[in-house]
Amino acid sequence: MPVQRLSAFTDGGRGGNPAGVLLADAHPEPADMQRIAAEVGYSETAFVAPTGDRAAAVRYFSPEAEVPFCGHATIAAAVALAERDGIGPFTFATAAGEVGIETTQAADGTIMATLTSVATETKPLPSGFLRDVLALLHWREDDLDPALPPAFAYAGAWHLILAVRDAATLADLEYDFDATRALMHAHDLTTLQLVHRREPAIFRSRNPFPPGGVVEDPATGAAAAALGGYLRERGELTPPAQFVIEQGVEMGRPSRLLVELAPDQPGVRVTGTASAISA
Repeated sequence: MPVQRLSAFTDGGRGGNPAGVLLADAHPEPADMQRIAAEVGYSETAFVAPTGDRAAAVRYFSPEAEVPFCGHATIAAAVALAERDGIGPFTFATAAGEVGIETTQAADGTIMATLTSVATETKPLPSGFLRDVLALLHWREDDLDPALPPAFAYAGAWHLILAVRDAATLADLEYDFDATRALMHAHDLTTLQLVHRREPAIFRSRNPFPPGGVVEDPATGAAAAALGGYLRERGELTPPAQFVIEQGVEMGRPSRLLVELAPDQPGVRVTGTASAISA
């Protein structure tokens, strides 16, 4: 079964986050999916099996574990399906719930995909967590942006939202991988959504992903949706609204994620494109 390799959330054809996509009549056994994801070696591989007309069950595996939802692999899978079956809507049944996808094609042939996440949630940090994570990141509490207090946020998977005052703090990222992975496992976190709000509607982001065996993700759609839900719940943005996340810049893989908040919609929309990775 050939695995397609695509880079999702590319910015002007550059950068993006690589994802594996396997389109099959049925899902392989879980152990086989885990083995394939480890062999592919990307932060996520999506396994897509049809359940009806333009509908599929999708499972996501990092090199080390299955995750309930992955945004960039969803975008990659939607583009792969649109190339095979034609543009239009798709519905993905994921472990986190149903995710709607819209695909469109630009005049230059580029296929864009927009996912709508499951309903978002936020919750406060447990006692002692902020102290522990700051120590692992080698940051101080006064490095943080007081306008955007730390929180856990959910849009199919849980993420830490941690905003800093200065871009230089974000650029100087170094952390204890094993200890951070243990802390994140203990609190069921998928990535750390570390952000700097450089303009009212533009965020710079970095996303460590130790639970998946990945030091850093260059584009994280699930965390982008979670950030959108967090900003909406805090009243920072009132729907209809949109903002852009720039991610992967420090890794040399610049990525662009467009995040939209629609009125009366509990989920968050995240848009990007995906392109095939040359062998």
